[in-house]
Amino acid sequence: MNKKIRALLFGAMFALSAASLPHTAVAANNAAQNEPKPASKLIKEVRHELVMLPYYSVFDNLSYKVEGDKVTLMGQVVRPTLKSDAEAVVKSIEGVGSVVNQIEVLPTSPMDDQIRRATYRAIYSEGALFQYGVASVPSVHIIVKNGHVTLEGVVNNDADKNMAGLKANGVPNVFSVTNNLVISKA
Repeated sequence: MNKKIRALLFGAMFALSAASLPHTAVAANNAAQNEPKPASKLIKEVRHELVMLPYYSVFDNLSYKVEGDKVTLMGQVVRPTLKSDAEAVVKSIEGVGSVVNQIEVLPTSPMDDQIRRATYRAIYSEGALFQYGVASVPSVHIIVKNGHVTLEGVVNNDADKNMAGLKANGVPNVFSVTNNLVISKA
């Protein structure tokens, strides 16, 4: 019983001392707001905000370039709203001065939608490639434009890159496959 009381007292004292910390952090934070953000921190924030977009999926590819306080958005998306959402969320990041939105909205096509689904099944049902599909946003993105498939993203090795390309090539009604998958250095 004494151990529980001591633990509760220690916890209460720790909470009281931690409660005073935000005031000093706020003052330091206010002073730092006048200084420009380091590029690496801005890059991480842009990436985080783009990945957290609610309708960003395996069928979209978003990339960006940061030059000072200017962010250039690139890539392809299936939904036009995702293009505007990406621009809005990046504009709201502290330290971003301007956003150039070069995101391409892919044409609406029932045949392309069918190819997207079939390519997804072909790639992610493969035993060796299944691991890339378990994340909330899979690391292999499937971009389909007028029957032409482009694979974007990161895989662990050459064998996985080649297997993804072969599986995409085997999907009916696909005119061509461009395999832009990058091998992870880690």
